[in-house]
Amino acid sequence: MQNNNSSVHAKVAEGAYRIRRFALQMGEVQGQGYVGQALGYADVLATAYCHALNLRPDDPSWEGRDRFLLSHGHYAIAFYAALIVAKIIPEDELETYGSDDSRLPMSGMATYTPGMEMSGGSLGQGLPIAVGMALGLRLKGNPAFVYNSMSDGELDEGSTWEAAMSAAHHGLGNLICLVDINNQQADGPSTKVLGFEPLADKWAAFGWHVQRVDGNDLAAVIEAFDTARNLTDAKPRVILCDTLMGKGVPFLETREKNHFIRVDQAEWQQALDILDQAQGAAR
Repeated sequence: MQNNNSSVHAKVAEGAYRIRRFALQMGEVQGQGYVGQALGYADVLATAYCHALNLRPDDPSWEGRDRFLLSHGHYAIAFYAALIVAKIIPEDELETYGSDDSRLPMSGMATYTPGMEMSGGSLGQGLPIAVGMALGLRLKGNPAFVYNSMSDGELDEGSTWEAAMSAAHHGLGNLICLVDINNQQADGPSTKVLGFEPLADKWAAFGWHVQRVDGNDLAAVIEAFDTARNLTDAKPRVILCDTLMGKGVPFLETREKNHFIRVDQAEWQQALDILDQAQGAAR
């Protein structure tokens, strides 16, 4: 799959729009949620689920599938939107988001949701689990990739860096880590809670192949995914994605506190209208 294919770009762009829209619709069900992250990370998830991942939507447990781990479980609203786009979950279930007996709880839980590989939310656990999965798949001769999706807040966790060392030590070329760098966590800007720059140099020093891209530049994200999959060396791969919280909805992009957003009732439709107008103009 080549990143200069205009049909691929169009497919991923449509997927990103739908992910943003579905996330807003789910947020409206509860009147609040982690919609800022969903809007900012939609381009990365769309690239994964509309282009890169080898999946069978009608068989989410297929042994040959690529594994996608949502370590940052509070991004579940974005992940469910991607699963709907990928036709793993039917669209009408978004109306059940966060409700009793729903398959779409507010934080990701593998026992509830088809396509959810781990129960995330206790940050710093995804990469260690991904290392074990990648090593296990290699030992079984399974060529599938393992993707670990994590937040920049997880860079504060020692377990993340222990896993990073372990992945390089074992030469896990079937492991791709995605880091959403939106510089926001519950306690404030991530770089002020615990500074992590120069981040690319740190991952490289730990033995990883590193790419850093604008996570809202679709062409750059698609190219980074293709590069990570097509490398032939035994290094694990990391894509550092700089994203903008609330991307695509200006009044949410500029909201000062957007880690967990409460949106006025009238603003949900306003946000959807903004997305629709921008997508209509782009088509």
